[in-house]
Amino acid sequence: MLTLTMKKTILVIFGIIALAACDSEKLNERVDLANAIEKSITTELLNKWYPAAMDKEYGGFLSTWTFDFKPTGEQDKMIVSQSRHVWTSSKASEVYLDVPHYKECAAHGFRFLKDVMWDKTHGGFHTLVDRQGNVKSNTTEEKTAYGNAFAIYASAAYYHATGDTSALKLAQDGFMWLEKHSHDPVYKGYFQHMKRDGTVIKRDDGVSSTQETGYKDQNSSIHLLEAFTELYQVWPDTLVGERLKEMLFLIRDTIVDDKGSLVLFFQPDWTPVSFRDSSESIIMKHRNLDHVSFGHDVETAFLMLEASHVAGITDNSRTLEIGKKMVDHSLDKGWDNNVGGFYDEGYYFSDKSDITITKDTKTWWAQAEGLNTLLIMADQFPNDEHRYMEKFKKMWNYIDTNLIDHEHGEWYPGGLDKEPQQKTALKGHIWKAAYHQYRAMANCVQRLRAENPH
Repeated sequence: MLTLTMKKTILVIFGIIALAACDSEKLNERVDLANAIEKSITTELLNKWYPAAMDKEYGGFLSTWTFDFKPTGEQDKMIVSQSRHVWTSSKASEVYLDVPHYKECAAHGFRFLKDVMWDKTHGGFHTLVDRQGNVKSNTTEEKTAYGNAFAIYASAAYYHATGDTSALKLAQDGFMWLEKHSHDPVYKGYFQHMKRDGTVIKRDDGVSSTQETGYKDQNSSIHLLEAFTELYQVWPDTLVGERLKEMLFLIRDTIVDDKGSLVLFFQPDWTPVSFRDSSESIIMKHRNLDHVSFGHDVETAFLMLEASHVAGITDNSRTLEIGKKMVDHSLDKGWDNNVGGFYDEGYYFSDKSDITITKDTKTWWAQAEGLNTLLIMADQFPNDEHRYMEKFKKMWNYIDTNLIDHEHGEWYPGGLDKEPQQKTALKGHIWKAAYHQYRAMANCVQRLRAENPH
C-alpha cells in the first residue's frame, strides 16, 4: 500500500513530466513557426527582389513592380525605398552568408545613396530622383527628416555588414546635417520639412488645413529613433547617444497619449494637433492628420524597446510598461477578432462612448509590425503569454492566408479579406519594398529559435 508521502512523490513526478512535455510541445511549436516563416523569407520575399531589383543601367533599385513581379512604369527612385533596399540586403547578407548577391545588392544600392542621393551642394539626401538620377522638382525640392533618417539607417547597416568606412562617413554626415538643420534645440525633436538648403519650412496662412507642412510628427520621430538606434551600434558617439535617448523619452512620454496611442501631428512646441472638438465631417476631412494608427502604435512599441536596449538603459520598466499599453490598446480597439489582423484607422469621436473603426482595411506593413511585436510581448510577459502568443499565431495565419502571394511572391499591399482587388495591385512602388516584412519575419525567426527569448 502506498503511503501518503509516496503518493505525493508520485504526483510531483507526474507534474514534472507533464510540465516537461508541455515545454517540449511549446519548443517544437516555436521551431515549426520559425521554419515556416524563414521559408517564406527565402522563397517568397528576398529571392523575388534580389538581385532582380538592381538597376544595372542607372544604379540603385528599380522601384515599381506589377502583381506578378515585372518592372513597370518610369521607375522614379525615392530616398526612403532606396535606403530600405540597402538596409534589407545588408541585413540579409549577414544572415544568409551562402547567398553572395545580397552583399552585392547592398553595395550596389549604397553607391547610389552616396553618389546620387546625397546632395553634393547643400548636403543632406535628396527626396526623389528619376530613374537616371536627376532630382525631381529641382527648383522647389523639399528634404525631410524622415527620408534622411532612412538613409542614415541604411548606411549604418551597410557599414556593419561590410566594414566599408565610407558608409560610416555617410551616416555620420547625414546625422550632422540633421543636427545642423532639423534638430530643434528649444523644444527638442526634429522638424520634418526643409528646403533644399536645409532651411526649416514653417507653417503659415498659405498652408491648407489638411496639409502637414510645418508640423512635427510621430512618423518621422519614430524612424529617427530607429535610425539613431542603428547608428549608435556602429558609432557610439556621445551626441548620437543623447539624441537617441531624447527621441525615446519624447516619444514615450509626450507623443504617446494616455490611452496608449500615438498622437500623429504637433505644433513645434509639441502641442497636439486635434480636431476632436470639430464636427464629424471636419474630422474626416482631416483624418490624415488626426486618427488612431494601430500599425504605428505596435511598431513603436518595438522600436522603443530596441532603442532602450541599445542606449544601455538598465531600468527598462517604464518603456516596457508603455509599450505593453500600446499593444494592449491596439488589441482591444483595433484587432479583428474574427480572422485576425490590425485595422488601419480608428477615431474617438467626442459624442461616442468608444472608438470607431474609420478604416477597416489592413495594410501590409501594419500586420508585419504586429507580428513582430506580438511575439515580443508573449516573451516579455510570460504570465500573459497565452493571450499574446495566440494573437501572434493568428496574425501569422492571417498573413499567410491574406497577404503573402504564394504564386508570385511578396505581399499584397492590403489584406485580401477586406480588399480582394489587392491581388492584382502593384507589389512594389516607392513606398513599398521588402523592409517591413523582412525585419519583422527575421526578428521573429531569431526570437523563436533563441534559447532564452526573454
